[in-house]
Amino acid sequence: MFWTLVFGLWSLEFVLWDLDSEICPLGFGIWNLAFSISIPEQLTFASMLLQRYTQGLIEAGCDEAGRGCLAGPVFAAAVVLPAGFYHPLLNDSKKLTEVQRTTLRPIIEQQAVAWAVCSADVAEIDRVNILRASFGAMHRAIDALQVRPELLLIDGHIFPPYMGISHQCIVKGDGKYAAIAAASILAKTHRDAHMLQLHQQYPQYGWESNKGYGTPAHMRLLRQYGLTPHHRLSFEPCTTMAATQNG
Repeated sequence: MFWTLVFGLWSLEFVLWDLDSEICPLGFGIWNLAFSISIPEQLTFASMLLQRYTQGLIEAGCDEAGRGCLAGPVFAAAVVLPAGFYHPLLNDSKKLTEVQRTTLRPIIEQQAVAWAVCSADVAEIDRVNILRASFGAMHRAIDALQVRPELLLIDGHIFPPYMGISHQCIVKGDGKYAAIAAASILAKTHRDAHMLQLHQQYPQYGWESNKGYGTPAHMRLLRQYGLTPHHRLSFEPCTTMAATQNG
């Protein structure tokens, strides 16, 4: 609707321009007015999210959170949304504020046909690597769904097949499909809540704000206080620090 309004006013400006054959203050005034009219960015994005990849199948969106962190588990979610589900804030979790994600979490959980969130801990990440651990958490989330999907919509470009269910990988799918966006929000909010719990045990690392990511502050605190059992030893600089401490 917003773009319809803009182009409509743009056309009107040129009509006025042609009638006058000179600079038309009214025309420019209308053009400026069109640019001054705006709607929340989240509403624009939400209206662009696709509801279905295909018709007639039960689809589950799947995504993970925390794959690039230095500390804490990786979380994965699978979500089956009801037909026609819409919320103006729904979008890729990375494009939302913490308040918006927190607002959406109970709405998704209450209105979804089925949802599940699972994780892979640091021991699993270090044992099998972060990519395989992420896929393992995603498979377990699919296992836990109360409704069996017929098609999996996966955020990303690769995915190990889940037995008996077809899948479709979609690069940046959390910004394209509603079910994947919903999964990204559940994975992110559940992981953030877990990192807040770990923060209570290790308050000196700032996990309440950095959530285990390798921010400059986290790196500085890591050098100051050393490793915890929740740091990923397969990630640098944790690998080098662990070798130094053990050497």
